[in-house]
Parts: sequence; C-alpha cells; structure tokens
Amino acid sequence: MATDLQNPAEPSATTLVAGIIDDVQDLVKQQVELTKKEMTAEMHKAIDAAILYAIGGAVLFIGALILCHSLAHLAHWAGSPTATDPGRIPLWGCFALVGVPLTVTGGVLAWMGRAKVQSIHPLHNPATEALKENVQWATNKK
Repeated sequence: MATDLQNPAEPSATTLVAGIIDDVQDLVKQQVELTKKEMTAEMHKAIDAAILYAIGGAVLFIGALILCHSLAHLAHWAGSPTATDPGRIPLWGCFALVGVPLTVTGGVLAWMGRAKVQSIHPLHNPATEALKENVQWATNKK
C-alpha cells in the first residue's frame, strides 16, 4: 500500500534538492566569471588612466621646464640694451610659444587621466552585487 502513494515517474525529494544545489552552484560559477570579466574591464580602465597620467605628467613636466627657460631668457632680454636681439621674436618668446602649448596639453591629459580614475569602481558593479546577494542567501541560516 505504501508503494501505491509514490509514483515512479516523479523524482524523489533528494533528487530535487540535489538539482537545486547543482543549479545554485552553476549560478555562482557564472556570476564569478561575470565578476572576473567586469573586474578585468575595470583593470583596463585603470591601466588607461595610468597611461594618461604618465603621458600627461611627462608632457606637463617638459612644458614647465621650457617655460622656466623662457623666464630665464625673458630676464636676460629685459636686462639687455635695446635692439641687441636680431630675431623678430625674442628667444624668451620662442620658448614661451613652445612651452605654453606643451604645458596646456600635459595638463589636459593629466585631467583626463584623473577623470578616468574617478570613473573606476571595481567593487560596485551588478555582477559583484548579485554575487554578494547569492552568497548571503546561501549562507543565511534561519
């Protein structure tokens, strides 16, 4: 009589629980993979930001050095007797014509690198949040 109650076509409770556990494990594995991919994308953003910072800093440094030379030549030009410079543009002006655009370009590149750094949020992405929720759900013992 007890065998009449259980249908052989229906899976047992242990089979159902094992299937649920397998599904949860697959879900967690997929979320870990997605999180890895999102972390890799964030790492690439960080590398791009570091490259912008480095290039911007180098160009800014070179531009500042050239502007310092420009100031030295300006001081020399200001202390020289009039009409002693044969060029149409004094030497300090030539240095300034090169130094100012370099300094501005370096500043812009460094600013772009800073903006890119501020856009990096490695632990605040949808996959990480979902993984945290699933781990919390799986470990929650009521």
